[in-house]
Amino acid sequence: MMQSLIEVWFSWVHQWGYGGVIILMAMESSIFPVPSELVVPPAAILAAQGGSMTTLGVILAGTFGSWLGSSITYWTALCVGRPVVMRFGKFFLMPPDKVERAERFTHRYQSGGIFFARLLPVIRHLISIPAGIIRMGFLKFSVLTVVGSAIWCSVLSVLGQKVGSKLEPAQMAALKNGKGVDLTHLIHAVKHEALWIIAAVVVVCVLYFVALRLTDRKAD
Repeated sequence: MMQSLIEVWFSWVHQWGYGGVIILMAMESSIFPVPSELVVPPAAILAAQGGSMTTLGVILAGTFGSWLGSSITYWTALCVGRPVVMRFGKFFLMPPDKVERAERFTHRYQSGGIFFARLLPVIRHLISIPAGIIRMGFLKFSVLTVVGSAIWCSVLSVLGQKVGSKLEPAQMAALKNGKGVDLTHLIHAVKHEALWIIAAVVVVCVLYFVALRLTDRKAD
């Protein structure tokens, strides 16, 4: 099933260009499990081949899509309120315990937590919910979301170009034509190259939160 979904997502990027990137990244930043690592890199590879998209355009489309999906989730959580989220969140992969952990995280780390959450897999599609529940200022939320998403999309674009440079001519031609693409090989290549990037982001985030804890203790 996942393979079929990935094929559909890739066809959106190939056929709709920026529109496909925006829709998929909006889904990725909401409650839909669309991995951004399988959206932006292929788009960046296509852009590098001189098609209808450019690398900067892919980054901007990905950033806007992330903001759009996050904003919809933020306003939904803010409008329906905590009781509704706690009651029905389990039907959208957000059980009460997960929502409570996200709330504690947002309360504790505020702006820094929102920013770094945009760089972390899994967490970034949930962080908009507690931000809406605690009624964080939408302008602040938007700025943090845009900056964090722009950085993440830029990193993924560079990753895509790196993967694209290692593809065989036949693979590249299939990717450009949108037919006969070996998505299994492409996914494996993207995940392999993404490991060190994700690891580096996690290390930076851990150092940031450790520094906050140490500062809190000294303040006490």
